[in-house]
Amino acid sequence: MQKYIYIFFLLFLIQLTSFAQSVIVSAQPDTNKILIGEQIQVKLNVQYRVDNGKQLQIQFPNLADTLIEKVEIVSKSTIDTVIPDKADPYFFIQEQIISITSFDSGIYSIPPFQFIVNSDTLTTNSFLVEVNTLEVDTTKAIFDIKAPISEPFSLLDWIKENWWWLVAILVLGVLIYIAVRYFKNRKLVKVPEKLAPEIPYHIIALQKLEQLKSEQLWQNGKTKQYHSIISEVIREYLERRYQINALEETTHEIMHRLRLQTIPAEQMNKLNQLLTLADLVKFAKEQPLPHENEQSLTHAISFIETTKIVMNSANNA
Repeated sequence: MQKYIYIFFLLFLIQLTSFAQSVIVSAQPDTNKILIGEQIQVKLNVQYRVDNGKQLQIQFPNLADTLIEKVEIVSKSTIDTVIPDKADPYFFIQEQIISITSFDSGIYSIPPFQFIVNSDTLTTNSFLVEVNTLEVDTTKAIFDIKAPISEPFSLLDWIKENWWWLVAILVLGVLIYIAVRYFKNRKLVKVPEKLAPEIPYHIIALQKLEQLKSEQLWQNGKTKQYHSIISEVIREYLERRYQINALEETTHEIMHRLRLQTIPAEQMNKLNQLLTLADLVKFAKEQPLPHENEQSLTHAISFIETTKIVMNSANNA
């Protein structure tokens, strides 16, 4: 029994080591020395490999306005996902750039940033930031502040200081003139304005896909454009149907957001297949087979038809 326990513990350690090697996190500042008020760009980086269709759930650090005491976060960029090597489409990098600054001189230790990957916590390296003040030349004399120079007041100066009064009077006069003309010449009978009914967004998406089908792009060698249009149409539909930022998110992020929606598993698989194939075609120069090109369009139409909101007769009335 003790032998089996040792074997199980050894396999567990091997699995942890393999995971740590497949996901690498880092925090890279562009400089370590600044003057008061200047900014440092810190690149938060996650490198990982996705093999055999496995997906990783990556959560970047949840950052507040203050990183540590006296070190503030000025801005945060969106998280961008790239494939650095087109010959290796299963290796990904996610990046986010934050800008930090400080208005107090000193040397500050920036603590490690924590990432959550599939419920495991990975930490980056820590680094030091040195904030310096401007050097003052004490060998030169210190002079008093010069008093303000007075100038004579003129009509032009009064107009510059009170121009908004003149504009207000002019605007008021124009409004009074328009109101008098309107009430004098207004028509007693008002014709109601007819509003054109809004086209449901699933119909718009299906019309775009039918137009794409008739253009025969992939048959004419435009495979990348063909899959890009399918991905864009389905992402626009997802934004309006499920209120998610699908045009700016990765395929993994979209599937993660849709996991709580009442979507059949078969349709989720179709959506994942067509979005993943579109990513490979756009970023890794994948060349799909003819039936795969047709299948992506068929999956997109099937997903929209299955998940569209069906209006009842009362709503149509």
